[in-house]
Amino acid sequence: MDPLEDVLTLLDTRGHLSSRLVAGGRWAVRFDAPSGVKFNAVRRGQCLLEVDGTGDPLALAEGDCYLLTQPRRFTLRSDLETEAVDAALVFASTEGGVARAGDGEDDVLLVGGRFSFGDRARALLLENLPPVIHVPAGTAQAETLRWALAQIDREMRDGPMGSALVAEHLAVVMLVHVLRLHLAREPGAVSGWLAGLGDPVVAAALTSLHGRPEHPWTVAELAVACAVSRSTLAARFKGTVGRGPLDYLTRWRVELASRHLRRGTDTVSVIARTVGYGSESALSTAFKRVTGVSPRDYRKRTRAS
Repeated sequence: MDPLEDVLTLLDTRGHLSSRLVAGGRWAVRFDAPSGVKFNAVRRGQCLLEVDGTGDPLALAEGDCYLLTQPRRFTLRSDLETEAVDAALVFASTEGGVARAGDGEDDVLLVGGRFSFGDRARALLLENLPPVIHVPAGTAQAETLRWALAQIDREMRDGPMGSALVAEHLAVVMLVHVLRLHLAREPGAVSGWLAGLGDPVVAAALTSLHGRPEHPWTVAELAVACAVSRSTLAARFKGTVGRGPLDYLTRWRVELASRHLRRGTDTVSVIARTVGYGSESALSTAFKRVTGVSPRDYRKRTRAS
């Protein structure tokens, strides 16, 4: 089992395309903090991106893409002097799915939207990412993102049969490529289980845990599967992921149990055995320690929302 594929599947990733933004002259548009992950591609022209709490503005050129992974307010602008207009006012009046800003010719075009995720996604994936991931033009990932955005745009605009499903899968393709780029470009800046994918020993351990999460793993058995000593595995896993392999396994089992509770009708006792616990009480103890609520309360809460 590929751990990245495993996690992305669990996140219930969905893609949502927003209206295009065209702008010209001097302009600035201020956006509220997005839910999920915001993405944009500069299809024409250039502009500046300011994200609260990240320092200097980021210069974006034609062909660039970016992701905002945290709920922070941000501003797109032509220059640093122009006073920003609230995005709600700009997007309140769109024509043909296009919003306009500025006082000149439409020399800038941005297309984008956002990813939304299922419950608990932020703790599992987003907290380990920087607030802004910039994908410069000319990289293979930028080419793929622009292609995927164009396809999503076509699906959402024309609305053929199955368009929503196709758009959602294309959004996942975009996210995978950005994560690959980020892991390759800044391995030392990545933390959590994502960082573990870049360490061959830790990656082997993660693959084993994700492949058989119900198995009663011990550190010694996992070390044999990774062809290293027990002490080496324990040190490298904790140093990279931030917790020991068995603690990670507990949390991953809780994520799997959460999905069963949200989607299925099995009893808590059946779910406990499915994810590797011998009893309902054992799962309940681990589940409450990780999430703060019992499995039964979690199911009631998620079904009610």
